[in-house]
Amino acid sequence: MFKVFKMRPSYKIFFPGNLSSTYLRNFAAGAEKLGGTSTEFDAKDSISRGELNGRRTYYEEKKVWEPSPCVEKGQLLDQYKKLSKFRLTTLVVITTMAGYAVAPAPFDAASFLMCTVGTGLVSASANSINQFHEVPFDSQMSRTKSRVIVTGKVTPLHAMGFAIVSGIAGLSILYCGVNGLTAGLGLSNLILYTSIYTPMKRVSILNTWIGSAVGAIPPLIGWAGCCGYIDMGATILAGLLFAWQFPHFNALSWNLRPDYSRAGYQMMAVTNPALCRRTALRYTFVIMLLSSIAPIMDVTNYWFALEALPLNGYFLYLAYKFYRNSNSGTSRKLFRFSLLHLPILMILLLVNKKRWYIAENTKEIQLNNFSENKITSMLKLNLPQINTSRSETSLKTT
Repeated sequence: MFKVFKMRPSYKIFFPGNLSSTYLRNFAAGAEKLGGTSTEFDAKDSISRGELNGRRTYYEEKKVWEPSPCVEKGQLLDQYKKLSKFRLTTLVVITTMAGYAVAPAPFDAASFLMCTVGTGLVSASANSINQFHEVPFDSQMSRTKSRVIVTGKVTPLHAMGFAIVSGIAGLSILYCGVNGLTAGLGLSNLILYTSIYTPMKRVSILNTWIGSAVGAIPPLIGWAGCCGYIDMGATILAGLLFAWQFPHFNALSWNLRPDYSRAGYQMMAVTNPALCRRTALRYTFVIMLLSSIAPIMDVTNYWFALEALPLNGYFLYLAYKFYRNSNSGTSRKLFRFSLLHLPILMILLLVNKKRWYIAENTKEIQLNNFSENKITSMLKLNLPQINTSRSETSLKTT
């Protein structure tokens, strides 16, 4: 007897009935979990080249080619948005813009635009490569089983082509349009996300810390794009983004534990739920601490610490409720508020920015104009007096 398993993308694999190894049984079980169907039929109807006996076994693989559907232009753009994880890329771009806006340097529209576009392209490339690597695992998760590579709407080769083009374009824009430091940060973030964070998700819970570092680099890209260097203010901004990742992701992963467990991902919510709750609470407190330090480090004024106190306090309260009673309700509230917390905190950072170079330049121009006008007016007043005195002295001498 044979079993036929229909897999994506349309593979029919025939196994002889006496090949009952553990590997084949596990493969069959996995195929049925992935939505494949199995049927049994007589071996004589399937293989005409020989007969099955105790000594001789035959393995025959038949690939049934099914061409991909023709994708129109509008649909192709939509698939590219899904490959780039458009919402996540948008969040990365927003934090990059915040880093540029908060940085203590004059605002330049051209470099700001180049920094934003380049970072968005690099993020799209990283997300596409991430989906390429995780197809076998995404197909086992309810949240990710409808992704474009899993469903066959975009081929893996097409996805990697999109990733290569967008990655090269983004890094080139950052290097040529902004500076080498931003390009270096963008490249390091691309490598960190695709080559370290993505494979580590199935190895160790340290992947959460690596992923948080990935989320902390975009504001550094914006800061370096504006200033050309990284200082203590940039470190505080990156620290806020690093700490924010933990309550945000730990609350999200809590309700996705069945999916992560099924796919074999090593997440704190799966392997160590107590650590997941404690980590979310600890780093929410770190956000409050860094917000208090920002005025001391001359990044913002002291109004920022006062205005951010109720925002961070409520965030800490939700994290404490999640720590004390972890369920779908408390985790969902913490996750939803984290999406509101970050943009409000970035706005407060911008409003309470310590140095506004546009205003300072305007004051300097006004001061210079005032001093020049005063000097010229004094010269005009003094010149006639000097001339008269010289004429009087000349008359006396004559």
